Amino acid sequence: MTPDLVVRGGTVVTDGWAGAADVVVAGGRVQALVEPGAVRAADELDATGRVVVPGGVDPHCHVGFTSGGFTSLDDHRECTTAAVAGGTTTIVDFAIPRPGEAPADAAARQRAKIGGGLVDSALHAGVMEWDAATAEQLRQLCDEGLRTVKMFTTYRGESMADEDTFLRVMKTLGPLGGMVVAHCEANHLVEEQQAAQAAAGRISAAHHHETRTELAEDASVAEVLAIAEALGTPVYFVHQSTAAAVDQVATARRRGVRAYTESVAHHLVLDDSLYGGPHPERFVCCPPLRPAATVAELGTRLVSGAVATVGSDHCCYDTAQKTSVDHDVRVMPNGLPGVETRLVVVQDAFVRTGRIPWTRFVEVTAAAPARLNGLHPRKGSLLPGSDADIAIWDPAVERTITAGALHQATDYTPYEGRPVTGWPTTVVVGGRVVVDGGRVVDHTARGRFLPAAPLSV
Repeated sequence: MTPDLVVRGGTVVTDGWAGAADVVVAGGRVQALVEPGAVRAADELDATGRVVVPGGVDPHCHVGFTSGGFTSLDDHRECTTAAVAGGTTTIVDFAIPRPGEAPADAAARQRAKIGGGLVDSALHAGVMEWDAATAEQLRQLCDEGLRTVKMFTTYRGESMADEDTFLRVMKTLGPLGGMVVAHCEANHLVEEQQAAQAAAGRISAAHHHETRTELAEDASVAEVLAIAEALGTPVYFVHQSTAAAVDQVATARRRGVRAYTESVAHHLVLDDSLYGGPHPERFVCCPPLRPAATVAELGTRLVSGAVATVGSDHCCYDTAQKTSVDHDVRVMPNGLPGVETRLVVVQDAFVRTGRIPWTRFVEVTAAAPARLNGLHPRKGSLLPGSDADIAIWDPAVERTITAGALHQATDYTPYEGRPVTGWPTTVVVGGRVVVDGGRVVDHTARGRFLPAAPLSV
């Protein structure tokens, strides 16, 4: 096939290799990695002095997510515009059922929105409670390519699943090549902590970190790990924020348990001192930001390899939504916008500083998220045949993150004023240049639903 595009002159990085090469693209897919200058094409991108990596795969995005009385503000077009501007070319969204809604109906509702996006999207299904139809719905969802199922151990009356539901879902998913995606905070401990803080008049956003302690996360991880180990079903822990939680998973893996840790950008670089600042409501997320010492310990687990993936946990609320109930964190919308800043923040904090190499960066932000969601090697890869989703980074460009310069559908970023070095200045999606010179130049909606293959992790 005649090449449509060649990305030439750059340092190509995958999760297992880095070196000088040109990327040859034909028919929207990577055709080959070749010696520099070996192939020419009518369209070429000069990546001299740049780093060429697979487009990022964000395993944790909530698009138009409703929780309690609040709905996050972006649709797939807005979320994926922000994603691609930050070098992410695939997202994995969540189909979380509303109370009383069937998992299959939630999945159909969320899947229908994907076509409005600038990049492709996979979906996590969700189960809140077990009934007579759940097993068959899980089989149906797996047949349709939704093999990861989100479950919460907190948020009573909203999205919380009890231990029996966890057990039944894991027992059903295992033979189907599926995996549970677990949000772990022990609800009984959270409620006790919240009640104590409320009685002391310390339940506002400024005290959020005191209402969901590290103990609540660590205890819940232990319980879910025990179920997964007993059943032999894989489990993926989202947004782990403590070293102890990560270490539990790493220890279980050494015993042969198929368990995986996801961290998120804000837990790796922000700490709970921000709750003492002028806008504590902007940092209310669950789990909350942790003490600086815990953040440092979590970073060492990313460096050591104990952290499998880094997501964003993108929830696009704005300041008005946050401040409307900032007097009581029990009813506040939880979550931070981050799909656009995930890669630049992690690259600046860990690659630029020499803590991890570019190959490890590609592993945790693209290749491993794709593998653990049944999307590899189509996504998160530059292997021949993979989708030509490519991010070209200028490792020397210096920017200061500001909400006004981002594309996220909100009026703030938790990284306001943060200087970073390194940015994806050109982004190719399916062989088409969508970002050029740091600007989104193609707003065409081409989003496709990505069915997951049976997981072999």
